[in-house]
Amino acid sequence: MADRHLEPDTPELRAQWGTFAFNPAWDAKARAAIARYPVGRQRSAVMALLDYAQRQVGEETNTQGWLPIPVMEYVARYLDMPVIRVLEVASFYMMYNLVPVGKFHVQVCGTTPCMLRGSREVMKAAEDHLGIHCGETTKDGLFTIVEVECLGACANAPMVQINDDNFEDLTYDSMSGLLEALANDKPVKIGPQIDRQTSCPDGGPT
Repeated sequence: MADRHLEPDTPELRAQWGTFAFNPAWDAKARAAIARYPVGRQRSAVMALLDYAQRQVGEETNTQGWLPIPVMEYVARYLDMPVIRVLEVASFYMMYNLVPVGKFHVQVCGTTPCMLRGSREVMKAAEDHLGIHCGETTKDGLFTIVEVECLGACANAPMVQINDDNFEDLTYDSMSGLLEALANDKPVKIGPQIDRQTSCPDGGPT
């Protein structure tokens, strides 16, 4: 599993992110999310707002985005809730990145179905191809590799999630090819990497 820790709260971090605020587009989405809940229950929108904040940070840094401490403090003020409650949510769910990640956030599922069908080879392919280890980011800031728990595509194991997309039925070679295509800004096939329709049985109907 990826090491879950907060990026240190340094003066440099404060200088970069201390004035963070939603831009008009994300602010409109935040207000719409809050409006889905009864009056006085605006804190229920915390997961949505953390996602929006992370995505705005990603837009500003040309990465997949993450949540610096000052950004989480902003979300807490926005929702009038204690900062520790926001931190609890952000640190519990793997969808929130607590440290900087690359443009392509490669999350390799390591849970039992994927492990039994070759997730270790998929991880090895990523490490070999990118020249980094699990939990690290390439020097050019393009890729970050982490291992995560179940991503919900067990019938298509082994699989990875890269940013918002799933790539399934992977092998050492297909994983290497996928990373090569992303690095060179070439189109990639989302979903199964073999001749399979979504999660139908491998090999087609019988």
